[in-house]
Amino acid sequence: MKHSELGLHKAVKTIVLLQIVSCIYNLQQINYASYMKVNRILADTILERSKQYPVIAIVGPRQSGKTTLAQSSFPQKKYISLEDFDNREFAIDDPRGFLSGIKDGAILDEVQRVPQLLSYLQTEVDKNPEPGRFILTGSNQFLLMKGLSQSLAGRISINRLLPFSLEELDNTIYKPESIDHFLYRGGYPRIYDQNLDSRDWYSNYLNTYFEKDLKDFIQVSDLSSFRKLLVLLASSCGQLLNLSSIGNSIGVSHNTVKSWIAALEASFLVFLLQPYHNNYQKRVIKSPKIYFYDTGLASTLLRLKEHSQLTDHYIRGALFENWAIIEYVKSQLNRGLESDCYFWRDHTGNEVDLLIETANGPHPVEFKSGKTIKRDFFKGLEHFSKVAGTSHSTLVYGGDQNQERSGTTIIPWTDWPGNPVGY
Repeated sequence: MKHSELGLHKAVKTIVLLQIVSCIYNLQQINYASYMKVNRILADTILERSKQYPVIAIVGPRQSGKTTLAQSSFPQKKYISLEDFDNREFAIDDPRGFLSGIKDGAILDEVQRVPQLLSYLQTEVDKNPEPGRFILTGSNQFLLMKGLSQSLAGRISINRLLPFSLEELDNTIYKPESIDHFLYRGGYPRIYDQNLDSRDWYSNYLNTYFEKDLKDFIQVSDLSSFRKLLVLLASSCGQLLNLSSIGNSIGVSHNTVKSWIAALEASFLVFLLQPYHNNYQKRVIKSPKIYFYDTGLASTLLRLKEHSQLTDHYIRGALFENWAIIEYVKSQLNRGLESDCYFWRDHTGNEVDLLIETANGPHPVEFKSGKTIKRDFFKGLEHFSKVAGTSHSTLVYGGDQNQERSGTTIIPWTDWPGNPVGY
């Protein structure tokens, strides 16, 4: 082979080799990107409903990913943030002129900032009820839901987006190493997207809430007592809500505590699980239980500094129960279903952590954070089976084995909730 031909041969081999290396690199990048991406389950629900309703609303706590979900699901739509002063002023001063500029529809972010716009939006979609025309987002549940139900009844699909669920993080690079990691870190997207220290992020989140959002719900003259309320609720997650006891502890009235908790509900910070009232026994508990929509926030309020502190912390069992109940709520809401679930407790202390309404009656579920299955895990389930006549139940625990034991399906935390409507 001549010298020139040999050089050409080597050059061709080099080019081919570089192309192969490039392809491998690109495949690795694509694969890594797929593990980086968190697919929101609610996306399928809102896309399907956008074929039926002219207005789609996505509501949920601040920073839960509403804007990202709206823009990624409807990339062709114009995006307008009503947090922006100029946009908000235009919408308030001239709502008809504002809407005339978006005849083809748009994403209107944080629409609760201009609640009066909703009545004008009703007139607009009545004239042109094209499905999926307007996408609304909002983080003030009470103000927004009142306006939506009054102005857009029958024209709107309302969808709730909460922070990441364990189901959404599965098969991604963000899948938690252990349940303690997830209890401590919580599920807010920005913590994962930017690999932030969760305690710092939640501290800033709370400061923003106190300084910016709280005034939209109520006037709090004693911010110190309000902060004490949050800490007290975090230390009491999974317990019955006693307004008078809480008020006495922080030095405010029963009615003040009630209004403050309503504000926390409205901003998707706390969740009240209602008791099951079917008359299996006449003397049943009628107070709700208090939980946080995100255990990372509760962990910050409890001043935990790292996940390892949960190993032998008194709150671990309660946080596990908190996580499991909210995980079920997320699984339902992400699929556009109502979270028809309750707890049951009688006056002697017998209780079941979660009752799921099914066509065959309530399905009892118990949550235990321990990694080893113990006989007393089944106490509440067995008692409920006797008084209610149920034949099957579920136990979710902190271990890693699936089992069946005399009418009870035992599943590890990593498999919960599984099929959310299959109980």
